[in-house]
Amino acid sequence: MVYCSECGTKNEEAAETCVKCGAKLNVPKEKSLEKRIEEGAEEFGKRAEEWGESFGKRAEEECFGLPHGGTIFGLIIGIIIIVVGLTSLAGIDLEIWPLLIIIFGVLILGGAIYTLTRKR
Repeated sequence: MVYCSECGTKNEEAAETCVKCGAKLNVPKEKSLEKRIEEGAEEFGKRAEEWGESFGKRAEEECFGLPHGGTIFGLIIGIIIIVVGLTSLAGIDLEIWPLLIIIFGVLILGGAIYTLTRKR
């Protein structure tokens, strides 16, 4: 039963206007289950899309888990090339593989530490 907010008369549940005074009844219409599911799915889709865009931007900006990691990696490769070239000119025999392994290890370790300490 629904009561009229104007005169207090008891009305049927499906009534839209009061049987006594004719005032419009404020009867909340229940949404169908299908409509609620559809609205929930749309909201979920929007949130998933926003999360995906945010994740994609972070992935583009990070390499080895470090912000601007791609730039850092490029700088390190450039420095290695310069060092190898200079040692070649100087006649110094430099073993490059251990140096590369150490650099990759440092990058991965730095990315892990950054990820652990980063505020969310």
